[in-house]
Amino acid sequence: MHSPSVVTIILNYKTPDMTVQSAEAAYAEMEGIRGQILIVDNDSGDGSFEKITAAIAEKDWPADRVQVLQSGRNGGFGAGNNYGIRHGFLHGVDGELPDYFYILNSDAFPHDGTIKALLKHLENNPKTGFSGSYIHGPDAAPHITAFRFPSVAGELEGAARLGPISRLLKHAVVPLPLPQETCTVDWLAGASMMMRREVLEQIGLFDEAFFLYFEETDLCLRAQRAGWAVDYVRDSEVTHIGSVSTGMKTWERIPQFWLDSRLHYFVRNHGVWYAALATLAHLLGGAIARLRAVVQGKSIDEPKYFLIDMAFHSLRAAFRSSSIKPRDITFPKGLRPLNGEHG
Repeated sequence: MHSPSVVTIILNYKTPDMTVQSAEAAYAEMEGIRGQILIVDNDSGDGSFEKITAAIAEKDWPADRVQVLQSGRNGGFGAGNNYGIRHGFLHGVDGELPDYFYILNSDAFPHDGTIKALLKHLENNPKTGFSGSYIHGPDAAPHITAFRFPSVAGELEGAARLGPISRLLKHAVVPLPLPQETCTVDWLAGASMMMRREVLEQIGLFDEAFFLYFEETDLCLRAQRAGWAVDYVRDSEVTHIGSVSTGMKTWERIPQFWLDSRLHYFVRNHGVWYAALATLAHLLGGAIARLRAVVQGKSIDEPKYFLIDMAFHSLRAAFRSSSIKPRDITFPKGLRPLNGEHG
């Protein structure tokens, strides 16, 4: 009987040096695990592919253990990881389909048995589809990476940031309190997450209509609806810098792709009218937060014109087709989900 196999996927976009560091950490953590590391350059166009390829060649790692791939287009986080997953499906491990896929951000560094802990948890919990790590910054400060699914109530609470509203809607607060032990959650951030192959066969891959953000939320929701659990594994730890490729921490205006992803998530999973209610709830909550800020003489810590941009984005969407379709979550030719559907 073979030991379980893992394909680790590290997605690079214009962070070649950091990606190599992440690969070094993953390589050490993959010791004793059957599988390989796939580094996917998401069409950086800055020489990243060549630089990473040269750096990996210098390490003299086995060619079947670490490969550098070029996606050929920058379709976003989901599309880039899908490229690696499809490659793993097509080429397999030791002539067999991989048992698990582990996605790791290029600015994330697993250590102290991170990958083994996620693998062990999935092996011991056959009804769990995805497992994710406890993530902290280089300063050891924990990152919030375990969440409830977004909802109308959650949009109001998250935007209002007001004690009485948060207490009333505590069941809908999206960021969960930092778990102190392994537990089941709604969804996990995709910086360090292991996925069972059978789940992807059943529900499909990342929906590539999401360029950035909400794609792992959507994938976890599809897994939950198919009967699989998503677990936060406390003894799997990763150091994560955060927002290196996306520049989220320095946004002056909210990007169109974030607004597109948010709207697509709600429409795809709950319908047009629910998406409209969620947006109205967010705008109402944001208005409450701004009124409080004026009264208290404080500023709002978010991109400029955020509510205006969201409102106009939703209005423009209302005049477009209300039918938003998921894009490109299919499997390689010859491989189809177990139930014959694509999520």
